[in-house]
Amino acid sequence: MAEAATRRRGRGGGGAARRAERTAVSVETAKYIERNIPLYEVLDDEALEIIERNAETILEEVGVNFVENPAALDRWREAGADVRGERVHIPRGLARKLCATAPSRFTQHARNPERNVEIGGKTLVCAPIYGPPFVRDMEGGRRYATMADFEKFVKLGYMSKWLHHSGGTVCEPTDIPVNKRHLDMLHAHMTLSDKPYMGSVTDPSRAQDSVEMCEILFGKEFVQDNTVMTSLINVNSPMTFDEVMMGALEVYATNNQACIISPFIVGGAMAPVSVMGTLTQVLAEVMAGIAYSQLIRPGAPVIFGAFVSSIDMNSGAPTFGTPEASQIIYGAGQLARRMGLPFRSGGSLCGSKLPDAQAAYETANTFNAVLLGGVNFMLHSCGWLEGGLVASFEKFVMDADQLGVLHKLAAGIATDENGQAMDAIREVGPGGHYLGCAHTQANFKEAFWRSDVLDYKPFETWHEDGERDTMTLANAKLHQMLNTYQQPALDPAIAEALAAYVAEKKSSMPDAFS
Repeated sequence: MAEAATRRRGRGGGGAARRAERTAVSVETAKYIERNIPLYEVLDDEALEIIERNAETILEEVGVNFVENPAALDRWREAGADVRGERVHIPRGLARKLCATAPSRFTQHARNPERNVEIGGKTLVCAPIYGPPFVRDMEGGRRYATMADFEKFVKLGYMSKWLHHSGGTVCEPTDIPVNKRHLDMLHAHMTLSDKPYMGSVTDPSRAQDSVEMCEILFGKEFVQDNTVMTSLINVNSPMTFDEVMMGALEVYATNNQACIISPFIVGGAMAPVSVMGTLTQVLAEVMAGIAYSQLIRPGAPVIFGAFVSSIDMNSGAPTFGTPEASQIIYGAGQLARRMGLPFRSGGSLCGSKLPDAQAAYETANTFNAVLLGGVNFMLHSCGWLEGGLVASFEKFVMDADQLGVLHKLAAGIATDENGQAMDAIREVGPGGHYLGCAHTQANFKEAFWRSDVLDYKPFETWHEDGERDTMTLANAKLHQMLNTYQQPALDPAIAEALAAYVAEKKSSMPDAFS
């Protein structure tokens, strides 16, 4: 009896030590993913050639709208396009020729050089959710987002090991005037994290503010010679570029900053219901946008984007994690690689209202397609809920944890001598066990990926601990992360200059909430 009690104390002591290690302050960030596994190609060469030919037909015969931007129309005329009103008809082959100057891979620099990311080739960079006006957590339920919520998400992103990028509008802080909130958001990314981030695209002047703030943080010359922002330029599908998005693109391309040129498509509403038809429209829209970026500045870094969901034909609501969405990710990835361009798609997409089984299934379906489809930049990697209307704190933590699975899968299978494990098999022999053998002792810490959120306890222990479900565990984890957060150091002179810039800009204009 005493021996049994001693064994229990021994296990408890080891467990306590491990728990202390897990709860220690850590801001370790895994390097961006580099795939050592083959990609899945859903389309053969004949199908890809059909899509490419049809996309060229759309650009030439149907055309693309560039609205309320006379300068854009002039640039297209000079390039050889047929401009009729605000409709630009791009001769066959012209868009693809212009796209050829865009780089196939680029580095986005972070203020901490150890956090720099490579976008393109075999890499996958994960960035958090973008754009929701609402947030949700177990304490406050569903509510409009505030700047305090925004700052919490930035801190969680900084503390998340498997997240490589701080993102952009991780939620929309509705308590700050529309014309000023971009300043506070960018300032939070720059000061509360040292990971790479995104700039503002809601107005060309706000894009310019983003560039100027980067010049304070990095130095003006460095910004002009290097990419320090990757920002999202959405196409108003079908086949329309508005003056706000194009104006932001012009600012970023002029200053050598990267843009994701991304159609925003709900299949059946903004594109055909067929996968081939949607891929054709995606390619036409992306080619037009990337070609325009190269008219602004040849060599400006860009990413081929594809954000596509299907639609529930009964309710009209967008759906996520569907087979058709995965097929589009696979196909669009093939098209992007044929153009030699980095590819953006996917995320923790779901239509669920809570971080429940539906959310998990739909998110997992998309994560798998992202990994095997060759995505290089995954926006919305964590926190997405309710079709993107809600940023969930608990789901942010759950999704960020699951990104570790992608890292493990992408690494492939080790086939070296250690991976073959013949010494272990010889040592143990028939009828033995591997728990104490030399190979296990040398490899057990890294052999199996382990979640920092999910529950692996036996039933009795789980019951004694309160029968906590995954959302409850994620809630506890997020509070632990926020409680142990420590702000990364920043040169006081730079911090002061950034704060002064934000204060001056905000005081120079009246508040506007629309």
